[in-house]
Amino acid sequence: MTLTFEAIQAAAERLHGHIEKTPMRRSRTLSDITGAEVWLKFENQQFTAAYKERGALNKLLQLTPGEQRRGVIAASAGNHAQGLAYHGARLGIPVTIVMPRPTPFVKVEQTRNFGADVVLHADTFDEAYEYAVRLGEERQMVFVHPFNDIDVMAGQGTVALEMLEAAPDLEVLPVPIGGGGLIAGVATAAKAIKPDIRVIGLEPVMYPSFVARMNGQTAVTGGQTIAEGIAVKTVGDLTYAIARPLVDEVLLIEEPAFERAIALYCNVEKTIVEGAGAGALAALLSYPDRFAGKSCGLILTGGNIDTRLLASVLTRELVRAQRIANLRFVGDDRPGLLATVSLTIGAHGANIIEVAHNRLSLDVPAKGAEFDVMIETRDARHTAEIIAALTEAGCPPRML
Repeated sequence: MTLTFEAIQAAAERLHGHIEKTPMRRSRTLSDITGAEVWLKFENQQFTAAYKERGALNKLLQLTPGEQRRGVIAASAGNHAQGLAYHGARLGIPVTIVMPRPTPFVKVEQTRNFGADVVLHADTFDEAYEYAVRLGEERQMVFVHPFNDIDVMAGQGTVALEMLEAAPDLEVLPVPIGGGGLIAGVATAAKAIKPDIRVIGLEPVMYPSFVARMNGQTAVTGGQTIAEGIAVKTVGDLTYAIARPLVDEVLLIEEPAFERAIALYCNVEKTIVEGAGAGALAALLSYPDRFAGKSCGLILTGGNIDTRLLASVLTRELVRAQRIANLRFVGDDRPGLLATVSLTIGAHGANIIEVAHNRLSLDVPAKGAEFDVMIETRDARHTAEIIAALTEAGCPPRML
């Protein structure tokens, strides 16, 4: 079995009118920041906020009447589950989703709200997956794999058709790799239309499954990544076989780059992306020389990020930019010291967020005191000005 360009074209016809033809726009600001010509494909504007709808729906639309009556089943705790649930309900096809018991409640409820029957089983995804396969066989339901399926890959490949229709001069497509369904579909379509276009895969450094397989190694994976949508221990056999001859290079991305990319999308483009959805921009930030001067098509693959996590990422970015700084002071425990610090900070236009006073630190003399002051400033230069003013006032701080 292989994926053909004709199958992707047929999928595009099938999907027409059933999904969003999401916007494709050039970002002047991100182009200036990265040194590349950046085009953005806003797949986070699909109804379920992810490109996964394309593959799920393409599979559903090809079921026989008997298969439609019996329904479909999948193992997923992410965007595949929601895409399948939403379009299954819309088409009147029963959908069962098996999720591990520790799946966050919000994901369970979102999938149920889209119309799926959610079955919580086992403590790990692998066990849930095996159960979903068995349950599907017992009930004669069609198992819809999130990536290792030709019809699913064909649906994902329709993203590339729309991108090259909107921006035919694209030279590079940096594509996140989890199980490999997206890059298999995108590479097949893009190389058929424009053989000299470069397709570059992206993986979290903690989950280098595609890279390891390329090098004939067993992937060493694990750890908490913000790009959980592509934190896959083993790339699909079928997706790898299709994508490998078409992929020019695979890059590994560190966590801070994912975070910075999420923050840039929010602050510059006023759009929300999840960790995996920010992977392409993270690559441009991490490897600027690879993309400098090139016309690059970036897919914002999804926007389903927990709001608390998003808040944390945005705050951490303020710390990186030194717009929030934690200053530590060690000195005599004398009246008026904190007042001097406070007046100096206020006089220079910064805001105090928090103060922590510690008289019991063993690193400080018994008659001394240590306190930390968290401040908010305009930028790194303003923070440096505050530190210089405090030093001149006799209260030299150390930035933590």
